[in-house]
Amino acid sequence: MGHATVAGTLLLPSPEPRASDLAYLQLREMVVDLRLPPGSVLNEQQLAASTGFGRMPVREAIARLAADRFVSVLPRRGTFVNPLGLDEVLAMFEAREAIECGVAHLAARRATVPQLERLHELAGLADEVRADDAIEEHLHADHAIHTHLVGMTGNELLVEAVERLLLHSLRFWRSYWTTHEPRASAMLSHAELVTAVQDHDPEAAEHAMRAHLAVSRGTIQDAFRH
Repeated sequence: MGHATVAGTLLLPSPEPRASDLAYLQLREMVVDLRLPPGSVLNEQQLAASTGFGRMPVREAIARLAADRFVSVLPRRGTFVNPLGLDEVLAMFEAREAIECGVAHLAARRATVPQLERLHELAGLADEVRADDAIEEHLHADHAIHTHLVGMTGNELLVEAVERLLLHSLRFWRSYWTTHEPRASAMLSHAELVTAVQDHDPEAAEHAMRAHLAVSRGTIQDAFRH
């Protein structure tokens, strides 16, 4: 079978994903959804047996998770899923504010009509599940909104950086809601942010994102004080 061409350009088949890439995605998902909870010890042999991957792909996956700050490899002590203490959480919010405010600014400038329509749909879904105190569904809806916003910038470097931050955020909020009573007031609306982006108002969008993250950060600081 020959290779297909587009406009005279040879299209090579997409390479099959490596076992280490698949292992990384699976282990990352297990960290983010708390099947591997904060502080837990990672054992290469046990993970290889439970996931079906070999020791080497698992080892390479753990090295990538360490580079992404999901786990820590400590010589002579082992490998641990990173904790979610106040310092770590505040550092995450600081990074999100520094990056996502710029994302909101760019998204408001560059948004296309189809992108805005999708943003409106995602915001509507988030409001629906927030009204029902549906925590996991709201976490997914919130994650989808922020992921969509960075996609609206068209900047792949930003997409990569923000997606990693959002996974750290998703892991934290899942952990938070395991010990706190669900309430709609802590599941924030995106209305002001969405309106600013739809109005193509970069300054207002940046301000709305900053305010959105500030309220979330305040909720967390209050929780750690009690």
